[in-house]
Amino acid sequence: MGHFNMKVLIVHAHPEPQSFTASMKRLAMETLQVQGHEVMLSDLYAMHWNPVASAADFGVRQNPDYLVYALEQRESVAAGQIAPDIAAELDKLLSCDLVIFSFPLYWCSMPAIMKGWLDRVLVSGKIYGGLRFYDRGGMRGKRALLAYTCGGRDFMFGEHGIHGEMDIMLRHVLRGTLGYAGFEVLPSFVAFHVPYVAPGEREAILERYGDYLTKLEELEPLSFPTLDDFDAEMRPLASHPLVAEQD
Repeated sequence: MGHFNMKVLIVHAHPEPQSFTASMKRLAMETLQVQGHEVMLSDLYAMHWNPVASAADFGVRQNPDYLVYALEQRESVAAGQIAPDIAAELDKLLSCDLVIFSFPLYWCSMPAIMKGWLDRVLVSGKIYGGLRFYDRGGMRGKRALLAYTCGGRDFMFGEHGIHGEMDIMLRHVLRGTLGYAGFEVLPSFVAFHVPYVAPGEREAILERYGDYLTKLEELEPLSFPTLDDFDAEMRPLASHPLVAEQD
């Protein structure tokens, strides 16, 4: 990944500009720019991003009497009539090679303002629709990763940890959103126990994050289904690796 100049979009959600999460976001911008990449930033709190998907997002309506949000997304995008704030984010998303989601973990997920960015910006017809998902999704050829902070210690997460595995906790984002949309999803960067660690450890976490950002091309993307293993109804084919194993 370091061998060519990328366009990177950082979607950042933290209400405090002096937070450690914000320090990680600044480090990512600087590290990637030094490598020659172009970095775009969507700082959702600073932008007063509206997270609420509603009829107000559409300049034209296929059905004015009954709102089917995904259908109206398709119609308004095709007609160039989607809300201006969505259009601006969609332009950034469609032009980038890599998206970094920067956030603090809220209740085993991302903050509502970031979930609302996904709800409104990952529009039907461009990002997904019909059989355009996983390896045929609209975002194929692009990469995405999560870089987030949490209060728990690293040993609390994992197969035998009290909270279980992080990737299972965040499967709805990693697989159900990013993988589904067609992104190659890189392993997440997690900063553990952030509110409680000494300044020296914070510096060490930032150093590890900087190192991680210079080695993105070495990371093995997460594994998701390929539609080649499923029939037209999305039932597994006999050639599906797991089905073949059972035989």
